[in-house]
Amino acid sequence: MAIAKAERLMNLALCLLGTRRPLSKRELRGSIEAYLEAGSDDAFNRMFERDKDDLRELGLVIETVENLDGETGYLARRDSNRLPPVQLDAEEAAALGLAARVWQQARLAGAASGALQKLRAAGMPEADNPYEHSAIEPRIPVHEVAFEPLMLACRDRRPVVFEYRKATAARPGTRHVEPWTLECWRGHWYLAGWDRDRGAERVFRLSRITGKVRSRAGSFTAPVPDVVTVRETVESWAGETATRSARIRLRAGAGYPLRSRATSTRELGDGWDELEIPYGHGLDAWLVEFGPDVVVLEPADLRADVVDRLRAVAKG
Repeated sequence: MAIAKAERLMNLALCLLGTRRPLSKRELRGSIEAYLEAGSDDAFNRMFERDKDDLRELGLVIETVENLDGETGYLARRDSNRLPPVQLDAEEAAALGLAARVWQQARLAGAASGALQKLRAAGMPEADNPYEHSAIEPRIPVHEVAFEPLMLACRDRRPVVFEYRKATAARPGTRHVEPWTLECWRGHWYLAGWDRDRGAERVFRLSRITGKVRSRAGSFTAPVPDVVTVRETVESWAGETATRSARIRLRAGAGYPLRSRATSTRELGDGWDELEIPYGHGLDAWLVEFGPDVVVLEPADLRADVVDRLRAVAKG
């Protein structure tokens, strides 16, 4: 769907840029295949008006001209839509080169490297790559199938629906979401958006999305915040902003993410260690993921929450 719209917008832009006189709606409809396939005049008019507004929002200057017969025509003059030459200094070129390397594992890799080659052909200076001879290479891992459709949905402001498996649930449930933004945190991707069924903001871990992400027609029903604090929400969920401490028993050789956050560790023997870790909202859901390798010692309310979640999973 997103590719078809992008192609339609490109064809409309080329038509408007390639003409020396204003083109009427009738002429544009006869020149663009997607418009020819519109089921009715009303459907074409709605599609054209949306496309025209989208191109203007992208920065294309489209003029509306009325001819002697009173018919409205449209064109985009080249002199009004000519961009100045791209001028980048060495630091800006280095930043773009680093960004292209970061995305090597995603499907964006081809587009990123292609754009970089075009900029270099246009005269962008070659920049020293600090990672070329280093054992450390910056990358953003993108293994989740849901990443690309959600990225496009965030960009196009399209509602989506997907199956999501909570950490404490035996089966996935259907979520209807208005996606806002994606963010990578500690090697995992998260989506922030408006959960229509719950009528509240929610954060979803992409690795827990099962099946395909499906687009839905219509517009967003909730306003998109100016600043979407995915990182702060995830940190709170994981107990990163905690002011209390919890004491747990952890099986030796297991639970390395918990060990990395422990403020103290003591060997108990018999294959178990005792850890003190930060305690914040959502820690119970995280501890459940480690199953029988974790036993909560205190506080009592955290222990009770973990036991309740384990019982819910056992019941299915």
